Amino acid sequence: MNSKTSAQSKTVLTDIVLPPDTNYHGTIFGGNVMAYIDKVASIAAMRHARSQVVTASSDSLDFISPIRTGEAICLEGYVSYTRKTSMEVFVKVEAEDLITGERRLTATSYLTFVALDENGKPKVVPQIIPESEEEKWHYSGAEERYEIRRKRRKQAKDREKQ
Repeated sequence: MNSKTSAQSKTVLTDIVLPPDTNYHGTIFGGNVMAYIDKVASIAAMRHARSQVVTASSDSLDFISPIRTGEAICLEGYVSYTRKTSMEVFVKVEAEDLITGERRLTATSYLTFVALDENGKPKVVPQIIPESEEEKWHYSGAEERYEIRRKRRKQAKDREKQ
């Protein structure tokens, strides 16, 4: 199976934050940000695998600063690491002041997706080739994040058995 670069899965989405999208503080609901992240990440994973995918985990979402009414929410995601049938996707969220053009980081997230074949069974995905310094940085920490996810999943299963 051929390898692919992280850039080949890159997905970008921009939208404007309007009053119905916000809470009583005038900032976007966290759940809306989460939905945007999952959408961008799933598109990136599908671009990489060229198949259907399912979300296996959302193991981190760090909110850094709020996005206010009238600002744009700008998301960028790409596959940062692969195993046999799974893909880790990194998503960065920024706010943009549409008048000044100033951007600031508002959230980061890692999600894991599993590629599915036509029968809904896990299928092998192409290996990832990180190219930029940022991609290499995310790639270098991916195995450690995988081990943390694996242990957390095992603990959850063990608790369920009790």
